[in-house]
Amino acid sequence: MSVEFEDYSMQVKEALGNAAVSFLHEAAGELAAATARNSRVRTGQTKGSYEYKVEESGEEPTAYIGSNLENAIWEEYGTGEYALQGNGRKGGWVYEDAYGKKHFTRGKAPNRPLFNAFASLRSKIIRMAEEKLKGLGQ
Repeated sequence: MSVEFEDYSMQVKEALGNAAVSFLHEAAGELAAATARNSRVRTGQTKGSYEYKVEESGEEPTAYIGSNLENAIWEEYGTGEYALQGNGRKGGWVYEDAYGKKHFTRGKAPNRPLFNAFASLRSKIIRMAEEKLKGLGQ
């Protein structure tokens, strides 16, 4: 009795890679949208700045979600006396806005839009990954 071995490892790796990239685009898009929805809105600039990027090169595809605006960091972690880890400036300070008007502040409380988006979508994202990978066996 002879046995013939057929190697499908390359096709399997390609299918897994494609499923992973597809999942990352779907999950990162959901997270970016939820982060924008969770953002406080004064001008809408920060809310509209959240994006995602999927890097497909390398051994593991990776998704990045965030904003290129400094205010997004302040929204996530807070500033001054309200800084999330208590390491902000104490006692308040005065700053001048873009219109030349001076304001006194003790800081900004963290809103945590990205953290809260992930926390609320975590189980959905896990289900999305399971469905993408389950579909490979069919």
